[in-house]
Amino acid sequence: MSHLQDPTPTAHEHRTQVRRAAIASTIGTTIEWYDYFLYGTASALVFPHLFFPGVSPYIGTLAAFATYFVGFLARPVGAAIFGHWGDRIGRKVMLIVTLLMMGISTALIGVLPGSDSWGDAAPIILILLRVIQGIAVGGEWSGSVLLSMEWGDQKRRGLMGSWPQLGVAIGLILSTALMTIFNGVFGKDAFVTWGFRIPFLLSLVLVAIGLYIRLKIMETPQFSKVVAQQETTTAPLLQVFRRFPKEIILAALLRMSEQMPFYVVTAFVLSYMTSGEHGHDYTYSFVLIGTLIAAGVEFVLVPLFGLFSDTIGRKTIYAWGAAIMGVWGFVYFALLDSGVTWLAFLALCLGLVPHAMQYGPQASIIAESFPTNLRYTGAGLGYQLSSIIAGGPAALIATWLIHQFGTGYAVSVYILISAVITLIALKLLKDRSRADITDEATYDRATR
Repeated sequence: MSHLQDPTPTAHEHRTQVRRAAIASTIGTTIEWYDYFLYGTASALVFPHLFFPGVSPYIGTLAAFATYFVGFLARPVGAAIFGHWGDRIGRKVMLIVTLLMMGISTALIGVLPGSDSWGDAAPIILILLRVIQGIAVGGEWSGSVLLSMEWGDQKRRGLMGSWPQLGVAIGLILSTALMTIFNGVFGKDAFVTWGFRIPFLLSLVLVAIGLYIRLKIMETPQFSKVVAQQETTTAPLLQVFRRFPKEIILAALLRMSEQMPFYVVTAFVLSYMTSGEHGHDYTYSFVLIGTLIAAGVEFVLVPLFGLFSDTIGRKTIYAWGAAIMGVWGFVYFALLDSGVTWLAFLALCLGLVPHAMQYGPQASIIAESFPTNLRYTGAGLGYQLSSIIAGGPAALIATWLIHQFGTGYAVSVYILISAVITLIALKLLKDRSRADITDEATYDRATR
């Protein structure tokens, strides 16, 4: 059994830990997503040339995005592994392990030779490192959300749960900014050859900062109380599937209109707008700067919509975000394909607005669906299983749809279908935004 602090810290200690938890969870997810998005950008711009030379641009892009997909397949595995131990021994220890895994694997990608030096071994090792990244991210998200949400004001769970969600926007800003800078400084040829490696290696600096901060936080009072009352379970994975299968499935489907379009906007579009195959031949910097601005807009909107979910209602905000996303897919590709440079840039800059409407309240919606002693496992699995059906195949399917139908509107239909699925799942998922999530009776079958 884990040795945790007293489940009732003093008022001063509690306020200090709330601040530390919010900062630690946000910085931790920032580092995790910085590393993860570096890979996505490199998959679109660099890896086809470095690890899959000698094939057509279409096949090279498919191959690179396939390695990208592998990381998504590994994310539910990470959710299961770290969820099990996170619900048994605590959130803090697991978050330190995931941070180390992500940082080391990312740095190794930064020094991995290409296929011209290591032949077929190079892409195989790339895939293995991507799997480690996926496992780390799979265990990171739910732990970070719970660290912030379980320490914070329970009447502001939407806002508190949105803080670690900011890691996505900040990580995207950092990774995209550095890739943009180094691409501009070194030029395309040098960037593809070696310049892209520098941002990967800088991950080690960020990890050192993140570890320093995370080592100073305490376990959450909600989990400490569970341990003190000896209410932890020996098999969280089995228990959560037995008691909450509906919530796990609905949480995964809930993310369809959030996660899938996100990777279309942040990964697929980099290839779509720069390859020259689809009537576009914009520079890397043009698309990267547009994506950078989109991430900045999301940085402002995510906590705002998290806050709105505490007042207006989680499901209301989320439903509007999903509905707007279903329409936005058509507007987005109309602007990208307009042939007007400033309209295409506007689409890039605004691409994540409907995503932010969903991502702000999403963490609290999912986490509130599970009791404290199963929350790390349940929330992590629900969140990460969507990676297999939504985010993971997004860039691959979008690339195939464009190739088959020759129009971006094929991807728009794909986004619309995802929005319909999300709205159905949202309707079926019970709203616990006003419930006492520290009370096991909240999750009794008779009340669900």
